[in-house]
Amino acid sequence: MKYQIIVDSCSDIDKYYLEGTGIGLKIVPLTINVGDNEYVDEGDVKIEEMLKNLKTPKIKSGSACPSPQAFKDEFDKADYTFVVTITSKLSGCYNSALLAKNEHPNSAHIHVIDSKAVSGTEILIVDKLVELINSGLDFDTIVSEIEKYRDNCTLFFVLQRFDNLVNNGRMSKIAGLIASTISLKPICKAVDGEIRIVKKIIGSKHLFSKLAEMIKEVLNGDKDRKIIISHCYAEDEAEELKYHIEKICGSQNIKIIPMRALTSYYALEKGVIVCF
Repeated sequence: MKYQIIVDSCSDIDKYYLEGTGIGLKIVPLTINVGDNEYVDEGDVKIEEMLKNLKTPKIKSGSACPSPQAFKDEFDKADYTFVVTITSKLSGCYNSALLAKNEHPNSAHIHVIDSKAVSGTEILIVDKLVELINSGLDFDTIVSEIEKYRDNCTLFFVLQRFDNLVNNGRMSKIAGLIASTISLKPICKAVDGEIRIVKKIIGSKHLFSKLAEMIKEVLNGDKDRKIIISHCYAEDEAEELKYHIEKICGSQNIKIIPMRALTSYYALEKGVIVCF
């Protein structure tokens, strides 16, 4: 195999996603620990059960990134490898993959990409890599182009609860306190790989229309840009956001996907992420 793409499970991608493209795909799982239960995010986690267990009073939970060996084991399966990871500001995945690369004899043909985001952003990067590979560009040119593309990706999200982001140090306690105020519904954004609250909406009635207006500002008239909405048991909310994006931005290239276990662990029920 000439090319392969490796992603972590925070990408929310399906293992058959690149079937028929001639490009290999491997999903390296993260692990979630909830009390005595360990959930390896390999696509078969009973997410509803995991979320239910998280509601147990005083239960301890956390997530763990893959070891460098988990990435290294995959590098010999292709001549050229691209690795796409969750933002390095929220997880050790990027550093783990980078260490694996630096220890591999074929490191010059391996490139590790810090998505500076999560979920749909990783899928967008995978899609762009496929496009660049199929265009016949050489490896070094693809590396340059994909880094530029990554820097132009945007991620917004809205959550009903921020418990695990705060408890695991992914979000400051002050921001978490603001976010958990019942009357305020914050719209958050990934800024250079970190979480920032960028707008606070009173009540939820106009939440998704306001978010669509913010998306419109970023799109700046680009109606063809691919948009991915991921959700944790929030299909109605995802459809509502899609409706407002279509109406306000004129966008039609919108895909809705369910979150896998790791993203669900942090987003919790009714969490919605939009990437473009």
